[in-house]
Amino acid sequence: MHLKALLAALLLSALLPAAHAEEEEAPPPQAQYVELKPSFVGTLGSGPRIQYLKADVALRTNDPAAVDKLHYHDALIRNALVFLFSAQLPENLSTLEGKETLRADALAAVQQVLEEEAGDPLVDDLLFTNLIVQ
Repeated sequence: MHLKALLAALLLSALLPAAHAEEEEAPPPQAQYVELKPSFVGTLGSGPRIQYLKADVALRTNDPAAVDKLHYHDALIRNALVFLFSAQLPENLSTLEGKETLRADALAAVQQVLEEEAGDPLVDDLLFTNLIVQ
């Protein structure tokens, strides 16, 4: 009797992981990164001491179909970012909080351009892969 119960338990435990695996959803889509090339280079501030900004930007999307749309709208995205970067004050970018604010503002600007042009923000995040203020 114990042998039958043991075999039944083993059989059940062997089948349960397979049944559970079927219930799991497909894995989430892999993030795609689109680097905006070339780097953004410009001046900050005015007056006797002009400072420079260099930024390398990558856009993250979870939609593989969005990559082509991002390349298509590259000029509009770059234009929005150039205007945003040129409006920055050097003292605002001297802290980590200031750089994070700039990143959030840049993401919002890119999403707004894409919402207007493509009808969908397409971008889930914006990353500075390099940000130098000198």
